[in-house]
Amino acid sequence: MDRFEAMQIFVKVVDANSFTKVSEMLDLSPAKVSRTVQLLEEHVGARLLNRSTRSVGVTEDGAVFYDRCVKILADVADAESSLSTHKQKPSGTVRVDTSGTLARALLIPALGSFYEQYPDIEVRLGLADRNIDLFQDGVDCVIRMGSIEDSSLVARAMGRARIVTCASPGYIERFGEPATLEQLSEHTAVNYVSARTRKNFPFDYLVNGELTRIEMKCALAVNDGSTYIGAGCKGYGIIQPSRYMVADHIANGELKEILTNYQCPSTPVSIVLPHRRNLSPRVKAFIDWFTELARSNPDLQAS
Repeated sequence: MDRFEAMQIFVKVVDANSFTKVSEMLDLSPAKVSRTVQLLEEHVGARLLNRSTRSVGVTEDGAVFYDRCVKILADVADAESSLSTHKQKPSGTVRVDTSGTLARALLIPALGSFYEQYPDIEVRLGLADRNIDLFQDGVDCVIRMGSIEDSSLVARAMGRARIVTCASPGYIERFGEPATLEQLSEHTAVNYVSARTRKNFPFDYLVNGELTRIEMKCALAVNDGSTYIGAGCKGYGIIQPSRYMVADHIANGELKEILTNYQCPSTPVSIVLPHRRNLSPRVKAFIDWFTELARSNPDLQAS
């Protein structure tokens, strides 16, 4: 059994959810495709696929093995591409992990320009505010806000996100607009709780160069960025988000910046990479594109 060929066939079967489609795609007999996967299962000592007369489904072990196979096949393709004497357009799949809020506010609106430059690259977005193992999860890069604690990874700074304090017009109409930090004690906040650390994000300000942390009453705490912003728009309390995430809400009047005389500490935005891997052309293309996207956004230029 050619293990490399077997992995290719296995990946295609999972993608197509069909032995027959893969046999037609590769011009192989269905028996050959089925037998190859069976030999692969015997070799790894685990059942990779659940088969029935109508469908093919990947097992739990098969899903783990599939992710590793995809990574191995991509690495081989990158190695072959790097040795090519002809300049080719980058192609293949880039696996990117980030938060849902960042994806919706920054990536999704701009991805059209990426596809115009790189029509042969597929971007697979994983949306989770959690710690990612770039090696085990087969992720090419992670876009994260905040400090990066894992010293085994490489973090490339993309900019620093401006942080603002906001409230909805409805909230201000009901409770008034605070003019000083001292007045915040009379108001209610929507709290954001990190799904990764389970820690609450406090309201922070820089006063005479010193960090000042404000404690406020809380009626609602959430661990999802979009829900956090939505709760602020609904008037459930004051929020302190990254400005680029609420720029449209501010522009259309759903939110209003308040306490503009006070500066909030900015938050670093980084692309995180596994240090031991060379960048493939497609990953480099994505990183270069995102770097330019960050540079062009005025809300990511705070120092």
